[in-house]
This record gives sequence, structure tokens and C-alpha cells, in this order.
Amino acid sequence: MARVSRTIDLPGPISATEDLWYDLRRRRSFFDGFGIVAKLEGPWPQRGARVLWDSPPQGRGRVAETVEAYEARSGQTVVFEDEKLRGTQRTTFVAAADGQVRVTVALDWSLKEGNAVTDWVFVRRAMGESLRQTLVRYRIERLADLDDERASAAGAP
Repeated sequence: MARVSRTIDLPGPISATEDLWYDLRRRRSFFDGFGIVAKLEGPWPQRGARVLWDSPPQGRGRVAETVEAYEARSGQTVVFEDEKLRGTQRTTFVAAADGQVRVTVALDWSLKEGNAVTDWVFVRRAMGESLRQTLVRYRIERLADLDDERASAAGAP
């Protein structure tokens, strides 16, 4: 099984940082390759919930994610599958002393077809870059939320 992991520090609190990550309505704005939710079963993001989503054209196609574990303000483990891959995505949220939240996303996967060389040379690089792009856009969304929160607190219309 192959693995990539990326970490990012974001302004807290954990609750708002985590809520954004789990918001399926906003996921398209930051989650690389995410298109639209085709079907949601169960109380997302809790254990047992399942979401089927479709990527944009030339993407992963239909992706199924099933929540294997969830702990509020701590993280989630999702089992995923598309036509080429199956694996696990673990997302953790940890509060830091400086008011930041450390978000780590780790992907473990195996190819349904292909070999270790293909996985090592092509898929691992693509998965790592996709995860990096996701977290960069996630940071942008979180910072925009903070700006909105500050404007609301200051009484801006």
C-alpha cells in the first residue's frame, strides 16, 4: 500500500477549522478533483455515513467514501474507492499552543490494477500534488471565513 501525507497549520479554533473540512456544500471550493455530491447516506461526517461524489470531466469519476471512524474536534477516517484506487484517508485536527490548528491528511491506497512502478512513478506524485493543492485551497477558504467572522464582529454589513 502506498502513502502520502501533508500537514498545514491554520488559525483556530478547531471547531471552525473542522466544520469547514466536513462541509460537503463547500468541499468543491477546496478539495482537489471534487465535483458534486451524487448521494449522501447517514449523518456526515459521523461513523457509517457514506457519500458518493462525482469528479469533473477527466477526473476520478464516481468516488465512494465511507466514514470508518470519527471523533469531533479530533478527526475522521474515511475508506474511499473509485474505479482505479481503493484506500483510506485519515484527517486529524490538533490544537497548538499558539492558537493554530494543525491539520494532517494522510492517504493510504492501492491500485486496483497496475504495478508498483506505476504507483511509485505516477500515482504517488499525483496524489501528493493533489493533497498539497487541496490544503492550499483549504487555507484560502479558512482565511476567507476568518475575514468574514471579523467583519461580522466589527458590525460590517
